[in-house]
Amino acid sequence: MSNTDALTWRPAVNPWLIAVTMILPTFMVALDTSVANVALPYIAGSLSSSLDEATWVLTSYLVANAIILPISGWISQVLGRKRFLVVSMVIFTGASFVSGAAVSLPMLIIARIFQGASGGALLPVSQAVLLESFPPEKRPEAMAVYAFGVIVAPVVGPTLGGWITDSYSWRWVFYINLPICLLAIEMTRLFIEDPPYIRGMAPKSVDYIGFALMAVSLAALQVVLDRGERADWFSSDWICLGAITSAVCLVSFVIRELSCRDPIVELRVLADRNFAVGFVLATVYGFILYGTLVMLPLFLENLMGYTALNTGLAITPRGIGALVSVTLAGRYLKRMDSRIVIVLGLILLAVALFILSEIDLQISIFSVVWPNMLMGFAIGMVFVALTTIAVSTLTNEMMGTATGLYNLMRGMGGSIGIAMVTTLQSRYSQLHQAMMVSHLTPYTVTFQETFNRLAALFRTAGNSAGAQAKAYLAIYDTLLSQSAVCAFLDSCRMFAYLALASIPVALLFKKAGGKKNRSA
Repeated sequence: MSNTDALTWRPAVNPWLIAVTMILPTFMVALDTSVANVALPYIAGSLSSSLDEATWVLTSYLVANAIILPISGWISQVLGRKRFLVVSMVIFTGASFVSGAAVSLPMLIIARIFQGASGGALLPVSQAVLLESFPPEKRPEAMAVYAFGVIVAPVVGPTLGGWITDSYSWRWVFYINLPICLLAIEMTRLFIEDPPYIRGMAPKSVDYIGFALMAVSLAALQVVLDRGERADWFSSDWICLGAITSAVCLVSFVIRELSCRDPIVELRVLADRNFAVGFVLATVYGFILYGTLVMLPLFLENLMGYTALNTGLAITPRGIGALVSVTLAGRYLKRMDSRIVIVLGLILLAVALFILSEIDLQISIFSVVWPNMLMGFAIGMVFVALTTIAVSTLTNEMMGTATGLYNLMRGMGGSIGIAMVTTLQSRYSQLHQAMMVSHLTPYTVTFQETFNRLAALFRTAGNSAGAQAKAYLAIYDTLLSQSAVCAFLDSCRMFAYLALASIPVALLFKKAGGKKNRSA
């Protein structure tokens, strides 16, 4: 097949049928990153394990997902993209069924490993299929469809998971995948085809050493990020060992891939300026997206006393805002400079976070809903524009590797963001406690008035003997809640400043027209 034929190749079916086909597995895989979170206490109780042990249900999925992402392009070249998609969906469907039917925690964890590995394969390959099925001028619309699954699914995941768990059983959190995945398998068989350059590609040898180095590095890093806060980070010997192992294997992997004749991950794709910039911003994007997605529920549930359902309802507007923006971006981005759209999105994101950094415990739910919707709108803008421009100057042959690396860094950025949020909440809270406690002394008028009023209140309630102890305890509880609020506000500002600091990086993109989207 000549280069000209590869350039002019178009799928035999309408690209929008392909888009619908690819959005189904994308949505389910993205949903499974968060839908099981709220079900963890029920899983732990049902399978006779501790909550800490049950968190491996999440960690195992993320680790397997991270390992498979960067090599998905290589596997699709070896197996063929259509066959790879079908095989991945079959494994994901089977693993979902086994997860729902699990009778022990080890059985569930093993099933989640298979689910994460097959799901990690589906995300970048689906993105590559969408990018190649649409002509360059319509790729923003294709990425808008893809964004629906990647952005909206994690937002609605906790709400959907909580409702399913409360109404039925935690097992249906996994069983819900089955009918949708079966439909996606059949549609893939009917509508997806391999592009010419994959059909004519010679099989490559397997770089086992490179794969082993990459797998160990990513697995160790994911475990360190997921378990670091519980182990007090680098005060723990095994966390230090995991971090060193990850770093050494990563450096060895890069050296290996750059010197290997048939690398399992073609790192030279990073020589493309637009993709290199997108690679960095995808990490920051994942950091903010998933970090804020964890931070806000902690505030609403632990400090505002919201139920899991009400928390989900307060967060769901983010998905609505994202849905609106990706729809608009997909329609109008082809007429606009993607760099400007990214900058505007980052500014709106910072504004939403600064608004959240001014709230307190006396707010109504509306005070959370509308900045959350603005945040979702901004996140959707950034996602579509960033994903489109990052691959705009790549050849089609490089698309599979590029989408795998892009999704990997977005996911790793999310893992770092989640780890950072939990750590900052703890550290900032301790810092504010130390600052506030200096004002809580028996020698300040405010403290004496508050203490006497509370003690009198408890004595009136009929507990004269313990009135003073309860007054001290009530003041200390207020101190803890106020320090936690201040920690949340500090975290919001940190994310806002990070969004603003990313603006100069976005301006490093070079504008690319449709003619550069070629197959070489």
